[in-house]
Amino acid sequence: MASPADRLRTLLDEPGLLLMPCCYDALSARLIERAGFPLTFMSGFAVAATRLALPDTGLISYGEIVDQGRAVCDAVSIPVIGDADTGYGNPVNVKRTVNGYARAGFACAMIEDQLAPKRCGHTRGKEVVSRPEARARIRAAVDARDEGADILIMARTDARATHGLDEALDRCRAFADLGADVLFLEAPQSEAEMERLCRELPGPLMANLVEQGETPVLPPGRLEELGYKIAAYPLTLLSAATRAMSEALEALRAGRTPERLLGFPELQELVGFADYDREQSRYRPDE
Repeated sequence: MASPADRLRTLLDEPGLLLMPCCYDALSARLIERAGFPLTFMSGFAVAATRLALPDTGLISYGEIVDQGRAVCDAVSIPVIGDADTGYGNPVNVKRTVNGYARAGFACAMIEDQLAPKRCGHTRGKEVVSRPEARARIRAAVDARDEGADILIMARTDARATHGLDEALDRCRAFADLGADVLFLEAPQSEAEMERLCRELPGPLMANLVEQGETPVLPPGRLEELGYKIAAYPLTLLSAATRAMSEALEALRAGRTPERLLGFPELQELVGFADYDREQSRYRPDE
């Protein structure tokens, strides 16, 4: 059976744009797979929010995030890309992180060039490390892959917000030269910028589409025309789930039964009760 990394490589080689809703736990990942999407991304923002109820500002640790990743990767058969932030330290830490993500079952690890503690890419107050330090991180990640970790490397820069588009493009070119498998220039601020980066950078490229964020949320057809390979929707499911839970709580507080609930039989099926019962029936004691 092909590894997660090999399945992702196959997807990247096929024509067309890959729509990628992002997950934050095993259940959301399973819903994405069942809806027919070919891959997902475990969002650091969403995991920090759901696991710790804290902002995406470097507060969640490597151990916590990789533990969440194991559960996510175990729950689905589609490739999962993992948000590895800054690699959790120096280049040696980056190598350990990439190896740990591969063992957890991730198909790809995303390494970024922010100064630790990092921030969500569509919030204010970001800072990036120097270009040499950014290159060292990606070189370490690529070395981990080339030395045996069965995983792809996504290289991300946040330099658009701090140093401008030209610097961000230069960093992405350097990451490509180092051997990164996917490039991610975070938070271009207009369709014209998105068009330019797709024209000037080698693919595959990922667009990060945060509702009410810095980047225009273009239709999939337009993203494909521009040259993007992956369209990530990092907070769509978290936002939808949070609103639905808030509305259900408001209904309960008002003494009403919440509307639009998933039926109890469907919920049991989703988490695998039927599979469990079939497996348990194989081991009934002999009469």
